[in-house]
Amino acid sequence: MEETSTRNLKFGAGYFKLFGASVISNLGDGIGAVAYPWLASAITREPLLISLVAVVQRLPWLIFSLPAGVITDRYDRRLLMVGANILRTIMTIGVALAVLAKQGVLPGPNQVGDPTITITTDLTLYAVVLLAAFLLGMAEVIHDNSAQTFMPAVVHKELLEKANGRLWSVEQVANNFIGPPLGALLLVAAFSVPFFVDAATFAVAAALVALIRPLSTPEPRVVGERTSWVTELKEGFGWLWKHDLLRPMAIILGLLNMAGMISFAVFVLFAQEVLKVSPTVFAILGTGAAVGGIVGGWAAPYVSKRIGSGASLGLALMGGAVTSAVIGVTSWWPITWLMFAIFSGLAVLWNVITVSLRQTIIPDRLLGRVNSVYRFFAWGMMPIGAVAGGLIVAITETVASRDLALRTPWLVAAGLQVVLFAFARPRLTTEKIETARTEVG
Repeated sequence: MEETSTRNLKFGAGYFKLFGASVISNLGDGIGAVAYPWLASAITREPLLISLVAVVQRLPWLIFSLPAGVITDRYDRRLLMVGANILRTIMTIGVALAVLAKQGVLPGPNQVGDPTITITTDLTLYAVVLLAAFLLGMAEVIHDNSAQTFMPAVVHKELLEKANGRLWSVEQVANNFIGPPLGALLLVAAFSVPFFVDAATFAVAAALVALIRPLSTPEPRVVGERTSWVTELKEGFGWLWKHDLLRPMAIILGLLNMAGMISFAVFVLFAQEVLKVSPTVFAILGTGAAVGGIVGGWAAPYVSKRIGSGASLGLALMGGAVTSAVIGVTSWWPITWLMFAIFSGLAVLWNVITVSLRQTIIPDRLLGRVNSVYRFFAWGMMPIGAVAGGLIVAITETVASRDLALRTPWLVAAGLQVVLFAFARPRLTTEKIETARTEVG
C-alpha cells in the first residue's frame, strides 16, 4: 500500500507556483548575470574593484546567514520570500535609474573591453553598484534560505529529489540559456534596460509566491516560548556540528565555493581580454551552463542511484578541477562553453544530492537554522575567494603579463579542487549518506 501511494504522489499547485516564481526570478538573474559585470567593467578596469563587487554581493552570506536562519524558523517562510523579492524589485529599480542618469557618459556596451578606449572609474556609479550588490545580497540570503526550507511544505518528502532536480534544471534554462542572451539583447538598446526588466521579474515572482498555499503548516511558534537568538543559533549550530556527515559536507562545499569565486570574481575581464568576446558571446557562454544544468538536473537521481551518492559527489569535485584547469589554458571561447556545461551539470548533481539530503534529515523546527549554519560555511567563504581572485590577478600582473595574470585564478582554483577531492572522498561516502537517511526519525 505504501509503495502504491508513493508512486501515485503528484506535485501540487503550490509547487508549480513556487516553480514559476523561481523560473521567472532566475530569468531576471540571467539578465543580471550579463548586465551587472558588463556594467562594472564599463565603470572600471581595475581587477580589485571588479572583484570587490562580487565580494560585497556575497558578504551577506558571511555576516547575515546565521541570523537569517533564526528569522526563517521564527516567521512565515512564504512571507519572507515575498518581502525579499519586493526589496529586490525596489533596489534593482534604483540601479536602473542610476544607470539611466549616467548613460550618456558610459562607453557603449560593445565598446567595453576595447583596448583603444580609456575608461575612467566613475566613483559615484560604482558606489551605487556596491550598495545595491550588498542589499540585494541581504535579500538573497533571506529569500534562498526561506525557499530551500519552504520546499518540504509544498512537496511530499518522497518527491523532494525529483522536485529539486526538475526545478534546478529549468532554473538553469532561465538563468543561463534564456536570460543572458536576452540581457545582451537588452544591453544593445541601452545600459539601463536590463535592470528595469530584472526588477519586473522580481515583482512577478513576489506575486506568485504570495499565492502559494502550503500542504502543511509548521508547528506554531509561540512568542512567549521563544528562547534568545543566541540560544536558537547555538541549537542550530550544535545540531550541524555534531552531525558527522553534514559538518564535513558544509566545510568542503565552503572551500569549493571559495575556489570557484577565485576564478569567477574577475571572469568578465578574462572573457573580454583573453577570450576576446562581445556582450552577445559573453551571454552565449552562459548557455553552456544551462545545457549542463538541464542534463544534470534530470540525470542526477539516476546517476546517484547508478553509481552511488558518494561517488557522484566525488565525480563533481574532480570534474570541477578538470574544467577549471582547461579554462585556464584555453583562449577559444567554445572550449570554455563546453567546460561550463560539464561543470554546471556536475554542480547540479552535487546540489540535488546534498540539498535533498538536508531537507530529509534535518527536523523542520531546525531546518531554517541548520540550513543557515550550513550556508554560513558553504557561502560565507565566497567573499574570501572573490578577494583572493582579485589579489591574485593584481599581484601576478606585477611580475607577469596581463594574460597570464587573468589565467592564474583558474589554475589556482583547479589545484584547490584536487586537494578537496582527496579530502572529501573518504568522508562523503554512499554508505554514510544512506545511513544518515535511514536514521531520520
